Amino acid sequence: MKAKAVKVVVKEIRFGPNTDEHDYNFKLKHAVKFLNEGAKVKAYVFFKGRSILFKDKGEILLLKFAQDLEELGKVEQMPRLEGKRMTMFITPKKK
Repeated sequence: MKAKAVKVVVKEIRFGPNTDEHDYNFKLKHAVKFLNEGAKVKAYVFFKGRSILFKDKGEILLLKFAQDLEELGKVEQMPRLEGKRMTMFITPKKK
């Protein structure tokens, strides 16, 4: 039973609420690589101090991220705020 178990790898990608376009594209390339390797991607926006006021910016960023990865993976969990983090899971699509 254990021999047939599949090990699920979860890769994390961290954003700030004011992540720039170049940084976003750089992290998007990494997410594409992770999904092609068959790993789950946990994308999250980390809010520091008063940046928690920009919850909507963080959610928009994560939804844009999910939309850009639409052909490679599907959203397992929509963006959800947990303390100072807004997290979202994306699983690779079956080949």
